[in-house]
Amino acid sequence: MSITKTRQTLVEVARKLFAQKGFDATTMNDISVESGKGRRTLYTYFKNKEDIYYAVIEGELERLSERMDEVAHMDISPEQKVLLLIYTHLNMIKETVARNGSLRAEFFRNIWKVEQVRKPFDHDERELFRQVLVEGCRRAKFRIDNVDLMADILHYSVKGLEVPYIYGRLGRGLTEADSRPIVASLVRRTLGMSYNY
Repeated sequence: MSITKTRQTLVEVARKLFAQKGFDATTMNDISVESGKGRRTLYTYFKNKEDIYYAVIEGELERLSERMDEVAHMDISPEQKVLLLIYTHLNMIKETVARNGSLRAEFFRNIWKVEQVRKPFDHDERELFRQVLVEGCRRAKFRIDNVDLMADILHYSVKGLEVPYIYGRLGRGLTEADSRPIVASLVRRTLGMSYNY
């Protein structure tokens, strides 16, 4: 098994154990036994449990990043991309938290550390928003005075909506289909658009 495959296996096993038992109740020995790899192999890749925890978070963010890249490169209008990027981000974060069970409490408890791991992802997401905004301006779809600032605003706005979205506190009782026209209208006004999609 290649180095990359072995590391991926260890990270996925750790993710499942963290999700089932929680971070505190999972030991390095548990990960070693469950993965079928020796402790020496585990410590070759990770110096401690926190190290593998951050690798799990990075893996989850990589899934989100790949999906966001797919959206940014779709053959759809820039305004549709912005809207889809927003919903993709929120839905992927919600799915990640849901699929990781007990890990979610650790995720929110150690938010400062998670933020450190998120820095490269956040940078890449702002860049995706910026690229789509530049495309929209170039195609005369958006009227934006400062694309970099608008990319930052979009990124931080969506990031700030994560927790309310995860817990269903955003637009209580509204389905995504109900909320889309409202969000689309907000996006149109924000991006200087005066027409419908």
